[in-house]
Amino acid sequence: MHSLTAQIPELSNSYVCMKDPQKVQETLQAMVKAGSNTLQVISDFDMTLTRFAYNGKRCPTCHNILENSKVISDDCKIKLDELLKTYYPIEIDASRSIEEKLPLMVEWWTKAHELLVAQRIRKDLLATAVHESEAKLRQGHLKLFLDGFKLFFDHLHKHCIPLLIFSAGIGDILEEVIRQAGVFHSNVNVFSNYMDFDESGMLKAFKGELIHIYNKREGALLNTGHFQELRTRPNVLLMGDSLGDLAMADGVHDMENILRIGYLNDKVEERKQSYLDSYDIVLIENETLDVPNAVVHYLTGSK
Repeated sequence: MHSLTAQIPELSNSYVCMKDPQKVQETLQAMVKAGSNTLQVISDFDMTLTRFAYNGKRCPTCHNILENSKVISDDCKIKLDELLKTYYPIEIDASRSIEEKLPLMVEWWTKAHELLVAQRIRKDLLATAVHESEAKLRQGHLKLFLDGFKLFFDHLHKHCIPLLIFSAGIGDILEEVIRQAGVFHSNVNVFSNYMDFDESGMLKAFKGELIHIYNKREGALLNTGHFQELRTRPNVLLMGDSLGDLAMADGVHDMENILRIGYLNDKVEERKQSYLDSYDIVLIENETLDVPNAVVHYLTGSK
């Protein structure tokens, strides 16, 4: 453990928990030995690359950005809020199995998308909705890391490391958040729920298969064509904030090493053990990208 924190001091922070530090160290060493040209990063978006809270207030998800904006009616906002209050407690209920949650998550996303489609949202208003929102990508703790997300995205781009973002959110909104932050680089690929607009730029439907919190595995497998070109990158850094996110790398063929970093944002006591059993590194109620940044810098041989 000592040598691990000597190499990556950020892992000694009080919010960092590891069930098996020895395994983390061995995985990191194997990944360093293989070289950064064999690495890919697979990440969730909402509450993983974005903040969970800021100054004691919850930050918006991609869906929330729309819900809080002027592009939908007050009546629609009330109905979406009712869905959240009904289904979010189910999503994070540690006593329920994923199989039990699955149909209920599909129900939630489907109802939410139907409400949004009925609003006839205009495509040209999405950028304004994002600009006026309180969405925040994760920063850094130290002054040096103030733009934690910028350091993260820029460093991966500089080292030509693919960043695959799987999100149960809304792809159009997600991309706009990254674009407005100035970090939508060519190495970023997004798999999410995309809006389908008619000729006049009005939302008419959502494209393709629904991606929700517990079927990211199917998303990964459906996109195996994309994973084909990543065959030379069998080492994966995976980042998420739910147990459903752990399946995002299931489309990776012949995986050699995977290091899983999990953000445990709320309901800490009842969920801590399941996160420690599933993620290699668990970050408890931490709003920064300090640890992922430190790990990526270590894996690319940068200080």
